[in-house]
Amino acid sequence: MPRPIWEGHLQLSLVSCPVALYNATTATNDISFHWLHKKTNNRIRMLPHDPELGEVERKDLVRGFELSKNHYVVVSPKEIEDARLPATKTIDIEEFVEADEIDRLYWNHPYYLVPNGKTGLDAYAVIRQAMDKSKKIALGRLVMHQRERIVALEPRGNGLLLTTLRSHDEIVEEKDFFGDIKAKRVDAKMLSIAEKIIEQQEAAFAPDKFKDRYEDALRALIKRKSKGQKIVATEPEDGEEEKVVDLMEALRKSLSGKGEPQKRAARFLDAQKKTAKKPAKKAVAKRKAPAKRKSA
Repeated sequence: MPRPIWEGHLQLSLVSCPVALYNATTATNDISFHWLHKKTNNRIRMLPHDPELGEVERKDLVRGFELSKNHYVVVSPKEIEDARLPATKTIDIEEFVEADEIDRLYWNHPYYLVPNGKTGLDAYAVIRQAMDKSKKIALGRLVMHQRERIVALEPRGNGLLLTTLRSHDEIVEEKDFFGDIKAKRVDAKMLSIAEKIIEQQEAAFAPDKFKDRYEDALRALIKRKSKGQKIVATEPEDGEEEKVVDLMEALRKSLSGKGEPQKRAARFLDAQKKTAKKPAKKAVAKRKAPAKRKSA
């Protein structure tokens, strides 16, 4: 087991137990590159550089916060240290909420919170099982890496999953992006077909199916190059102008080409065609006339 990134106590009212925190995710498998000189293949060292003095030593560097362009407030290490919150060693559960009350935008990084040693195992089990029965999410605070974070705790397996939550200031308002999207009346037949496509493609979530194809391609490239194989670049395809898509036709082809057996899809399309043959009101006929001419 790796070294814990934090050790302390989990406390619910007067009940407390020693715990340790471990990363629930890893980036060790991600591919990363180093900068090398193209002639020597020596690894390059990035040296601090001052526009007036040239290369400088790291001991002469100070931290500065930019108020405006080229205007900084310099802060000393001691001032930063004094501003830091004390590294408390307790996760104090403050309240319990329903899981669906926490917007998914707030969920940040997951950790495993496990018992630390044999003492306190009973208290850990009591807290975990009580939370499991209540079906609630526990909220508390944790000082980690000199920063206070709001955390959510929930039962997972025989242990507890702790997830840091983003603060409200970190969330960008959705209205800044969706505010200009006007509500649009959707054609009922198109909507029906789209819903059928969704039904056909229903599946159980299997994360192992969704791999990073770019990372896989990089690994394959590195493997081939390490064996001395020559890499042949493929010519990029010429870009095509954006085509006007017949939405109804695209939906029909999607329905008949994926998921369900062809017979079931054909029956559904036949039912749609019969519905389309029924007399429609003039206003509706006038609105759908362009689509009929186009599909013909």
